[in-house]
Amino acid sequence: MTQTQIAVSLYEQDYLLWIEDIVNKLRNRDIEELDFENLIEEIESLGRSQKHELENRLGELFEHILKRTYVNMPECYRGWVESIDKQRVSIKRLLKQAPSLKPYFSQVFDEVYEDTLKIVRRSYPQCEFPHTWPFSCDIDAMLNVDFWEE
Repeated sequence: MTQTQIAVSLYEQDYLLWIEDIVNKLRNRDIEELDFENLIEEIESLGRSQKHELENRLGELFEHILKRTYVNMPECYRGWVESIDKQRVSIKRLLKQAPSLKPYFSQVFDEVYEDTLKIVRRSYPQCEFPHTWPFSCDIDAMLNVDFWEE
């Protein structure tokens, strides 16, 4: 069995052990024994996972801003605002760790809004939500402005 076959086997059998093995090989500059195929796949998935996290957090942010702004349920306002604050903090941290996600924020903005709109319309059919985002799409505004107070 070749080292690559052993590494692939380890990747499939014990992911954590495979990671530890890869880290040790990288530290030792043991390039010849690296499991490149799976390592490349894992690194690519890290980028996808950050994009996915941004999409999820933006969707949660949209959802609670829409509820706080358009749903007349004052007893829920505090919880929605708390969720808005949490999503904003998480998005800020994510963008600080990966500033290259900022263009992606703008790229997926409308799509995430449309998806979120379907969810809130189903949950609150009695409410009239705007077809397009009625406020600033600017990242800074999304992370700081309390649109329901405008």
